[in-house]
Amino acid sequence: MTEAVGAIDPQRLKKLLWKMIDIYSPSGKEVELLEFLHGYLKRQGLPVIRQAVDDRRYNLLVMPAGDDTRLTLIGHVDTIGAYDLERYATEEEGDRLRGLGAADMKGGCAAMIEAYATAFRGGGGTLSAALALVVGEEEDGDGAEQLVQAYHFPWAVIGEPTNLTPCLGHSGYLELQVRTRGRRRHASLARRQENAVEIMLHAILEMTRYLEERRPDVVCNIRDMFSARAGFVVPDRCEAWLDLHLPPTAPVGEIATDLEEIFSGYCRSHPCGEGDFRMTTVDAGYELPEKGPVVETLKSLFRQRGMKWQPAVFRSHSDANQIWTAGIKPILLGPGSLEMAHIPEESVSFAQVCTAAEIYLDLIRTASAET
Repeated sequence: MTEAVGAIDPQRLKKLLWKMIDIYSPSGKEVELLEFLHGYLKRQGLPVIRQAVDDRRYNLLVMPAGDDTRLTLIGHVDTIGAYDLERYATEEEGDRLRGLGAADMKGGCAAMIEAYATAFRGGGGTLSAALALVVGEEEDGDGAEQLVQAYHFPWAVIGEPTNLTPCLGHSGYLELQVRTRGRRRHASLARRQENAVEIMLHAILEMTRYLEERRPDVVCNIRDMFSARAGFVVPDRCEAWLDLHLPPTAPVGEIATDLEEIFSGYCRSHPCGEGDFRMTTVDAGYELPEKGPVVETLKSLFRQRGMKWQPAVFRSHSDANQIWTAGIKPILLGPGSLEMAHIPEESVSFAQVCTAAEIYLDLIRTASAET
């Protein structure tokens, strides 16, 4: 059966996604995948450029000629580290492709690449949409930071795993680094008020109690905790990292101030003195209204496909926070779900990847037709 002119090619899309999952690309080590994708985009006839992010890593961009970018499709090519380095590559089971990054977000990236290449060929190389494949989203977002420093465009669609639900809202994000101090002594002489780890545990308990009682809509994750490792002794220092995901309109500054007062107050009540409280990342959430050209186009596309239009809030942190701060309106829409991301059994429905590619294709064509 021959491919319809200007249509998504599922076989080509599956082959691309399979290869992308097979290439290990945790944050900071994306170069092998970037080299593969650079060659792939060149073979598709796309005028891809490398945008340097550091001395080794770069974003891959396909930008329209001139300065008329109405819409940019954005995907991050990095993943978290492998749960099992012996088993992270692609496996297929029915409609699902399983492997590291399948949902977050190599499925979305592959769909965007297929859609953009198809639109580029069908449009004679003249489009008003751009494609940006960025690095570093799972760590510090340095790829997105470089993108928005060099380019501006009114709208972005980010292929994060939303289960093809359009997310016009986005959670805020607060990353905390906290430290406590204790008194080093022989382990047999341990005293509760002088153990840095016990002080940390109780201080975090006070903070989480505040969140549960006063801010139940905030999601708090105690991500890491480290103590001094010196053998059979009472630890004299402890450090922890906390992730907080907040509703789009939550008062980030007020919540952060309350938490700092609780943490510092608890630490001061111990003989070892005040702890250290640091906000390492503060990203405000946002809510877009249900209007504007890209939103109206998406509404129309959903109606045409018999899909329910039920906008939601993206619950995680993503590059969209930085992109919004840069004055760009980001909509998150992609295959896969957050529930399937960052777990050993990560997978994505390939049928959903194909649907995402078709929606992206229609968005590109509509944006280009309005030029």
